[in-house]
Amino acid sequence: MKITYFQDTDTLYLEFNNNPIVETQEINENTLVDLDKNGNICAITLEQARSLTDLNAFSPTYRDWE
Repeated sequence: MKITYFQDTDTLYLEFNNNPIVETQEINENTLVDLDKNGNICAITLEQARSLTDLNAFSPTYRDWE
């Protein structure tokens, strides 16, 4: 799993595998789920990540992200 935080857009991207993405579903206004051809989750995008998550839980280096 790969976790990437984009400070400029306050977006957290959780990538679970490298399968080709064939569909993206909007769960709500801040959450997108990328699916492969079999409907498996490849990645999750969280917009406004600071208000939705505890970024420290994802990485001990969160303080470096700010």
